[in-house]
Amino acid sequence: MSNNIIIINGPNLNLLGEREQSQYGSITFDKLKENCLDKAKDLNINLEFSQSNIEGEIVTTIQEAKSKFDGIIINAAGFTHTSVAIRDALDIYKKPIIELHISNIYKREEFRHKSLISDIATGGIFGLGDNGYILAIIAMQNMLQNENR
Repeated sequence: MSNNIIIINGPNLNLLGEREQSQYGSITFDKLKENCLDKAKDLNINLEFSQSNIEGEIVTTIQEAKSKFDGIIINAAGFTHTSVAIRDALDIYKKPIIELHISNIYKREEFRHKSLISDIATGGIFGLGDNGYILAIIAMQNMLQNENR
């Protein structure tokens, strides 16, 4: 059985490779997407990879995921610290969620230390760079396989 997973990326992640390489590395968004899709294919996972700079679009994507996806991996980026709407949508989802951040938000500015979605997420990956995406895909696959046993 193949699992359906969505990776949702928040604002400014489309600029990977151009912005703050000391925090985010040099990988481009397109290369990150390619790496994730390749890993998903290796694991026989159906993966959708999305990005939006608009809070409402992310909320709609999460709402639509209820009927289409078995798990969500989300890097809400700056919305992690500000969006009650994204938090509420994730709370309604009721399936596995992995919160993901390329940088370690707890080693950055104090305002980034508060995640509004951590207590909704099943688990989290922070500060492991773009490798965190691959680890999140593997972790999600393991969670979903354990649910189906």
